[in-house]
Amino acid sequence: MATEFSVDGLTVQVYENRAALGGAAAYAVAVKINELLTQQEFVNMIFAAAPSQNEFLAYLIQKDVEWERINAFHMDEYIGLPDTAPQQFGSFLRERLFDLLSFHSVNYINGNAADLNAECIRYENLLKKYPPDIVCMGIGENGHIAFNDPHVADFNDFYEVKIVELDEFCRQQQVNDGCFDMLENVPTHALTLTIPALMSGKHIYCMVPGKNKANAIRHCLSGEIIEQWPASILRKHSDAVLYLDADSSSLLKH
Repeated sequence: MATEFSVDGLTVQVYENRAALGGAAAYAVAVKINELLTQQEFVNMIFAAAPSQNEFLAYLIQKDVEWERINAFHMDEYIGLPDTAPQQFGSFLRERLFDLLSFHSVNYINGNAADLNAECIRYENLLKKYPPDIVCMGIGENGHIAFNDPHVADFNDFYEVKIVELDEFCRQQQVNDGCFDMLENVPTHALTLTIPALMSGKHIYCMVPGKNKANAIRHCLSGEIIEQWPASILRKHSDAVLYLDADSSSLLKH
């Protein structure tokens, strides 16, 4: 049984472990998808690519949903990784989600585009054409959402997609997560949806398991809503749920 409380407008649910967290989030997302599909022809969804999403995605693909009525997007991509690299976020989601279900469309960010500024504009136009209904995301060890690290996070960003330089804390997380063998192998730049683009989703589900995330969760829920802790902005969303486990919630007082 989950513990539930609110911080400003954000609903927080705490589960015993990663599996329970992932199962609960997948159930809630599937219910919301099916609810929306009774009201509209298609549902537009944005997904995060990170090990923190593994359990959620594994449970989600088992749900009874008309996936052929879903337009799928992802929220960030490294610049300069080979197209075959397993660390590419498109590859991560293709393996765990996109190739396993019959989506109406899957829209990839191309981190190897010849003109990266044009790629940002292309993807931004897609998001305008298919405004996000549901955003499924995580939070980084430095409090980032997508690749909006503290030094580039802008709650009032003019752009919906932009090129960013990753901070070392963020790059080290990719090593901590086992995605890369060493810091030197982690790309230094990426394309990311901005904070306004993520916040434009009508319904946000944020899955954050693991002890490495406990400090970020403490700051994002207990401190000010500031760009130094980008995920703190979720407290201003009208319909967002944060899913934690015993580890990621361990520094909270609740």
